[in-house]
Amino acid sequence: MKPLDMPKKEEKTAEPAPVKAEPEIIDFSKVEIEPLFADQVDFDTFSKSDFRAVKILACEAVKKSKKLLKFTLDDGTGTPRTILSGIHAWYEPEELVGKTAIAITNLPPRAMMGIESNGMLLSAIHTEEGEEKLHLLMVDDHIPAGAKLY
Repeated sequence: MKPLDMPKKEEKTAEPAPVKAEPEIIDFSKVEIEPLFADQVDFDTFSKSDFRAVKILACEAVKKSKKLLKFTLDDGTGTPRTILSGIHAWYEPEELVGKTAIAITNLPPRAMMGIESNGMLLSAIHTEEGEEKLHLLMVDDHIPAGAKLY
């Protein structure tokens, strides 16, 4: 038995719940998007496209190009994949390293500025007040390199 005058154990106080930031309100009223394609693609044609989550291992500006960034990617195969993308107007290379993006990996190789590009990174584009905007599609970093998208 404890004596009555013994100090009480400090009770664990619950940590205050983190204050959630108010969601950003985005005004899309001035956004213009391209119309949807009228032509339909059958499922068999669509299913031939291989979309994968890719981890950006390295990214650098391509010399003598104002637009191109050279990405070195982990696509889950164990062999680094190089993809060039004309998104330098919207992104600096160093801000993309370590991110997880989406690529289509089974396009035929294409040489640009003397470098072979093996796929395409997916981006969303729209026009806002006459200016083209681009957002590289990036996903949760918990998605492993090489995960297939359906």
